[in-house]
Amino acid sequence: MKLHTESLAHVNIFTGYGTDHVLINKVRHDGNLLVTPERIEPGWARGGFAGLTADDFVAVRELGAQVVIIGTGARQRFPAPALLRPLIEAGMGFEVMDLAAACRTYNILAGEGRQVVAALLFDAAG
Repeated sequence: MKLHTESLAHVNIFTGYGTDHVLINKVRHDGNLLVTPERIEPGWARGGFAGLTADDFVAVRELGAQVVIIGTGARQRFPAPALLRPLIEAGMGFEVMDLAAACRTYNILAGEGRQVVAALLFDAAG
């Protein structure tokens, strides 16, 4: 029986966030992105929340996670159900929340060794 925690040095963890960025392992990332414990995929959902497409969620599905955390910026906004069909058809669990909650939830799940992806959308500048 192990009584110590394993190091998370090899896992992508959010170490900070703001309205226009996140810090992953203390490195700043701007713009919409997908994050798994092993990978960081910038350039996801280039059209932002208003421009989301089913193909954006096909890209999420292809990462093969058990759980998808969708962070929708400063406030929780729900994508149209038709856009989420790729996740639903694959039987993937997903939750929609604001960006801050998404980062915290992802960290908990990744720390537990779960196959999780954070699909993060930032609010448009302006």
